[in-house]
Amino acid sequence: MNKREISEIKKQFKKDGNAISRICGCYVDADKQIRTTLKEAFFALSEEEIFKYYELFRKTLSGSLGKNLHNLEYSIHDEGEGSAFSLLMKLRDDKLVDDETVNSFYNKVIENYDYGENYYIILIHGSYDIPGRAADHTELFDASDEVYNHILCCICPVKLSEPGLSYNEAANVIEERPRNWWVQPPMTGFLFPAFNDRSTDLHSLLYFSKNPEELHYEFIDACLGAAPPVSFQSQKEVFQSILTDTLGEECEYGIVRQIHENLAELSEEHKEDMEPLCLRRPEVKGLLEKSGVEPERLERFDQVYEGAAGEDTAILVPAITGSGKLAVKTPDVDIRINPNRLDLVETRLLEGRRFLVIAIEEHVEVNGIPVKLWDDKKEE
Repeated sequence: MNKREISEIKKQFKKDGNAISRICGCYVDADKQIRTTLKEAFFALSEEEIFKYYELFRKTLSGSLGKNLHNLEYSIHDEGEGSAFSLLMKLRDDKLVDDETVNSFYNKVIENYDYGENYYIILIHGSYDIPGRAADHTELFDASDEVYNHILCCICPVKLSEPGLSYNEAANVIEERPRNWWVQPPMTGFLFPAFNDRSTDLHSLLYFSKNPEELHYEFIDACLGAAPPVSFQSQKEVFQSILTDTLGEECEYGIVRQIHENLAELSEEHKEDMEPLCLRRPEVKGLLEKSGVEPERLERFDQVYEGAAGEDTAILVPAITGSGKLAVKTPDVDIRINPNRLDLVETRLLEGRRFLVIAIEEHVEVNGIPVKLWDDKKEE
């Protein structure tokens, strides 16, 4: 799914949306014991509850593609009888009506989701009558020819509220506020099946993780049954490994800076893309060539790339560039440079010592305090 398709599904979770037919919930304590369950027609809930649930559903489809949201695909070997895929299909096809199927899913999550605190599993079934679209993406509501049947799952931590004081309006007194268990925004979730090319794609799903480095691989394997994603940090480490193994001792500051500058240009060119920009082996090799890596250093590039990333693995550009700033770090100094002003920093050899020299054109702050780094009289 791309940004536009995710946004289209998120728009169903609002006051005038009517895509959701049923909601099921299961509250699990820190000892993996079920404390209570919920099973309702969604619009039988109060208006206040519906509004709060909509917030949770939208959060489950929020974040950056490739970082918080991952498109996971099934192979033909993942879809057999008794597989996690078959259970998800049954949940969807039964529209969460069959208690045994819903309870089987709850038990699978409880067994394989490693959290250690209280949490709330939410399942909803929805049917979205997909409107047709013109070439300019305007909706043609009388041109629908498909209904997208899907389930959305959110796993939300449940935390005890902080102690404090509150005003009791009925008694007109300030008193101790009772502590309650509050359902927090989701930490994990998924949409099944995926909504690819504005149509049902039974062979993929969209996975959500609030923390991009806590992907819960056991949960993905046991409860979703799809190939797991690669975290942002892992992709960054793979790229760093490719670069250092390719360049060896010739990994100079100037080359790394040029690579970062070229990546920043690529990101700017593709910032309006509906999918995150990724680089495969030919693009990474082209990037190194463009950044000034000499041909002899690239002789073993293919071997290095395959060893670090695999033959067909793609690396997301946002995973490499992070915030976009160039980070220069020594054991004692940490510098972050705006990618548009890399020209302000250069390397120099002064009196036998190596320096990073930073040109100063505007004001300087130290611990938030504007300072002057030179004496105008002495300069005169």
